[in-house]
Amino acid sequence: MGTTSRREFLKSAAGLTALAAGTPATAAAQAQPLRPTPACPGSAPPTERQTEGPYFKPDSPLRASLLEPGIARTKIVVTGMVLSTTCQPVARALIDVWHADDRGGYDTTGFRLRGHQFTDDQGRYRLETIVPGIYVGRTRHFHVKVQAPNRPVLTTQLYFPGETVNTRDPIFSRDLVMQVSDAGAGKAATFDFVLDLGRR
Repeated sequence: MGTTSRREFLKSAAGLTALAAGTPATAAAQAQPLRPTPACPGSAPPTERQTEGPYFKPDSPLRASLLEPGIARTKIVVTGMVLSTTCQPVARALIDVWHADDRGGYDTTGFRLRGHQFTDDQGRYRLETIVPGIYVGRTRHFHVKVQAPNRPVLTTQLYFPGETVNTRDPIFSRDLVMQVSDAGAGKAATFDFVLDLGRR
């Protein structure tokens, strides 16, 4: 996310949930400082834009799983929603993902670890792939393009928490860090994209 950090956005949402659940006002105030304008529900800043990088290829296959025979590394399932800045779900939004393999290399001749999908009627998506490797000069990341129907494309990147290389990556952004947890033998991650549908 952009102007307001994703961390602040999530903390604000957590504070609202606590109040809705009946937490005493004094306890809620001690746990989380009150904010004059809650992020969501209501409004949220658009997801930060980042460089496309040198390895994007158009016409990726339509698929929600990038797993193929012979692909190694830890499996990860990334889920989330595509929302407008007014926190409304965006149905049928395009999500195109590409990333490095476990050794940090990109497939530039085919479509290995590349694919696109569309959000469902509630704006939800689910991506199954592997945790990418690291290549020189960058931290671990996914490349993503997101586009609401008949709207401009958002190009951005998603990052992993706790990576030592994060602080040395010149374009790393805390606002684009996924929430990642262990899930059996693999990982589970979440990230919600916010689109400015007023842009043309």
